[in-house]
Amino acid sequence: MIRRRLAGSYISSVVSIALVLFLLGTTALLIGGARNVTDFFKESMRVSVILSGNASEDDARQYKAAVDTLPCVRESRIVTREEGARQMKDMLGEDFLDIFEDVPIPVSVDVSLKAEYVSADSLEKVLPLLEASVVDEIEYQQAMVEKFSSNVGTVSAVLGVVALVLLFISFVLIANTVRLDVFARRFNVHTMVMVGATRSFIRRPFLWRSVLQGFVSALLAAALLCLSVWLVFRIFPGLAGIFDVHLMAATAVLMLGFGILICVVSTWFVVNGLVSLDKSKLYV
Repeated sequence: MIRRRLAGSYISSVVSIALVLFLLGTTALLIGGARNVTDFFKESMRVSVILSGNASEDDARQYKAAVDTLPCVRESRIVTREEGARQMKDMLGEDFLDIFEDVPIPVSVDVSLKAEYVSADSLEKVLPLLEASVVDEIEYQQAMVEKFSSNVGTVSAVLGVVALVLLFISFVLIANTVRLDVFARRFNVHTMVMVGATRSFIRRPFLWRSVLQGFVSALLAAALLCLSVWLVFRIFPGLAGIFDVHLMAATAVLMLGFGILICVVSTWFVVNGLVSLDKSKLYV
């Protein structure tokens, strides 16, 4: 009867810890995914390099080849005169270019920068690298860059505070769960104290049990998280690029390490308290 009750207590504690770790892992995944979303929008911003009016497409190809070697460039694409004319017609109407005998749209190159270079300070150093003799003008969405630069720090700070609060709540919940589970075995601890067992000897089986408890809970939480992400991908396939394999693996490692650490630390303090607990308080 007692063994069955202890087994039920162990299972319930594993499930409780797994749910808390699942919540923590979900938050960590969302924080990591938010950074990927920010990087995605940053890399979607194009720097339009307009070449001089007499520049040919061969000049554009040579310029593109030179630009692609820069460490700050993610990719680049040539916009021909015909493509530029179609874009102008879409924006200004079909009759806009009819008044010109020749197409006045120059050849241009759209440059996509790596996310870490899309900031007001970095662009001041990057834009001179894009200048060349065939370049007439460089245009970019300055307002969007400044908005990214001003908001990313605020969003990161808010997410950091949320993560710290959730980390504290997770610590308290897991610690209480482990404390209740170990306290259910207080009579075993008291018996070992009465026969003269040392504290380290008493702690050892509880600590190994807590490691296993944290490991199993983390595996269960990781399985739930993977299942949830898979369901999200089935419903929203476009999100597959945000939650990549590396982010999922890092989140799983975080849950595993945090689960084991909290279980071991909590067990250490609870067992030490039980060893010195007065016999009259065993029945409280």
